[in-house]
Amino acid sequence: MVETHDHFIKRLKSLGRKHAQLTHGYVTRVGKDGLIVVKPKRARRGFPFQMLFMLVIGFFGFKAFMLSAIGPVTYNERLAKLENGSVLEQAGAKALGIDPITASVAKISGPMLRR
Repeated sequence: MVETHDHFIKRLKSLGRKHAQLTHGYVTRVGKDGLIVVKPKRARRGFPFQMLFMLVIGFFGFKAFMLSAIGPVTYNERLAKLENGSVLEQAGAKALGIDPITASVAKISGPMLRR
């Protein structure tokens, strides 16, 4: 009798854990046998490095596009205006300055934009 009760308590704990996992989201799938199976979504923890990487790529792509679209002379004139502005504008001028990555991407993409 005690063994049956212990088995029941173990099943209750297992169902409680499964229910707690399913509260964070779940995915339903139909198995090969036609049975609908509910599985908890995997928890996405940690820092989103992929989003940060895409943000950096987009930032350098934007800088390269602007450099190739308006040309280096006009781009540097606009940066000079930012450098004479407020502290926030000066920080923007430093971030938007022409660096080797931006220059090389603009050099490659410039002829494609001018077609």
